[in-house]
Amino acid sequence: RNILYLSLLIILIWACNQPQKTTTSNKNEMNKDIHSYSNTNEVFTKHLYLELNVDFDTKKISGVVRHEIENIKTVKEIIFDSKFLKIKKVTLGKENEKPTDFSLSKHHEIYGQALKVSIAPTTKWVNIYYETTHESEALDWVAPHQTEGKQHPFLYTQGQAILTRSWIPLQDTPKKRITYNAKIKVPNELIALMSAKNPVQKNDKGVYYFKMPQPIPPYLIALAVGDLNYIPLGENCGVYCEPSLNQQCEYEFAELPKMIEAASRLYGHYKWGQYDILILPYSFPFGGMENPRLTFAHPTLITGDRSATNVIAHELAHSWSGNLVTNETWNDFWLNEGFTVYFENRIMEEVYGKEIADILGVIATQELMVALEDIKNSEHPEDSKLKLNLEGRSPGEGMTDIAYHKGFLFLKTLENTVGRKKMDQFLNQYFNHFAFKTINTEQFIQYLDKYLLQSNHIEFNTHQWIYKEGLPDNYYRIKSARLDEMNEQAKLISLGTPLSKTKLANKKREDRITSEWLSFIRHLSPEISIKSIEELDKQFYFSDNANAMIKSEWFQLTIKTGYTKNMEQIKRHLLKVGRNWLIEGIYRSLTTSKLPEHRTFAYQVYLEAKQYYHPVTKASIEEVLSSK
Repeated sequence: RNILYLSLLIILIWACNQPQKTTTSNKNEMNKDIHSYSNTNEVFTKHLYLELNVDFDTKKISGVVRHEIENIKTVKEIIFDSKFLKIKKVTLGKENEKPTDFSLSKHHEIYGQALKVSIAPTTKWVNIYYETTHESEALDWVAPHQTEGKQHPFLYTQGQAILTRSWIPLQDTPKKRITYNAKIKVPNELIALMSAKNPVQKNDKGVYYFKMPQPIPPYLIALAVGDLNYIPLGENCGVYCEPSLNQQCEYEFAELPKMIEAASRLYGHYKWGQYDILILPYSFPFGGMENPRLTFAHPTLITGDRSATNVIAHELAHSWSGNLVTNETWNDFWLNEGFTVYFENRIMEEVYGKEIADILGVIATQELMVALEDIKNSEHPEDSKLKLNLEGRSPGEGMTDIAYHKGFLFLKTLENTVGRKKMDQFLNQYFNHFAFKTINTEQFIQYLDKYLLQSNHIEFNTHQWIYKEGLPDNYYRIKSARLDEMNEQAKLISLGTPLSKTKLANKKREDRITSEWLSFIRHLSPEISIKSIEELDKQFYFSDNANAMIKSEWFQLTIKTGYTKNMEQIKRHLLKVGRNWLIEGIYRSLTTSKLPEHRTFAYQVYLEAKQYYHPVTKASIEEVLSSK
């Protein structure tokens, strides 16, 4: 008996020291969405139907959202995410609705509240009657004077990452994709648009119906209401904008059909039917948002020279990476953005040539290097990994250049290792295999190993790229002769060489594309003389009439040098532009400036500007201002 007990003990010790095989149940628990209260592993929404009224007088959306559910575990409770919403009542049933019990948990600053609804095992429909509040973070109610036309108000939503729950009570996790229909009532003089099949002109009743037949993650449900025209650009694409922007938009985005054709040629047929762009007001916090069928775009993309069309290429690429194949949780965000930057770069190469694509690749690398240094010295140096752990934190904290540009360089380095032909075959297979599904990092690694690396007997340091901090030494170095020349001129000028003695003498700003100027400005030393700053500003009009991207980079440099003659131009920029990427760096430069008047200026301007910013931007800028 003792021998038997000893044998069993040895076996038990041996088993405990063996690597644990992950079961499906364990995987589900490991990959639970830590940013959602929803119990989607037990019961989930398959389809939702929105019946909503948009009221600009009260600045509220009200109505009902009807959830068609599937109760796979026959549980008696379904849990939704809700944030800053007023829940009026909840009923069950499609036709003969009956009230049911519900409760809201204590409010959490990041996640909001868990809306717990009592159901029966046979329940098919849950109807939540509600209205938004003035605190709903996804909504931006834009006053008429903030629009291009100055006559009508504007409303748009921004759901990524977990803000959809602040205008719709739902299971706000990308783990479960849903289809939806909607009936939206708006003022008669305005038109409603959604990330669905859209109308192309107003109707006299102000009632619009929408259908999204392909399943999408909840963060991609989007709504916009405004005075808008539609301009067709091709058989399946066009642009919505305010009437006064018609001519500019038609020129700026004329090459959209070529981009769609190039993208489809690279990685398979475009599966969403229509691809349109909507130009939003200046308060929009991002350059673009990839809502399926209707990309939301910032007006700063209208540069007059098509120099910001790579942002549209990026949002178009999301129709494959992100919208078609979606990150399962926000810890896997790089699967959306790294793939999209890589795909964007390939589209730009197809349409504009390798030279332009390489310029954009170098710019991406420059931005990544800055981000890596900042994160290394931050409270969370582990955030330079591709796979993140954002438990207890906002998923917005993971939306950095790591996901975008380290993810891009991972794929670019992989392409350089395996060869473009094999890479393209793999990505075509990948997008097709996971179409309309969610995927986590571990699933991707298994798929990569099986269908690209092992099958071709290729070794690659995948684990280091994804799970280690920093940038592996084997990252692919992208080169650009045009940027090298611009950087050399910046070095000469920084050392005191007069502008007239450089290759930029007698040049106009229009002689170089935006990316070349961004690299040039980034390579000017903060120790550059004020005389040189004035020379450059006089010749190239960086402070006055450059596009917003160049202005943003230029203003950050001039603040660091102690230059103060363009403060009025900086103020106008900060009061007009709400795109976070184009103003956060300026505020950071002001608050870290050696001049006390710069810091005072930052706080004064923000007090005036914050009423024009989206909640996403306000939160970002307030963090910058409070950290100094």
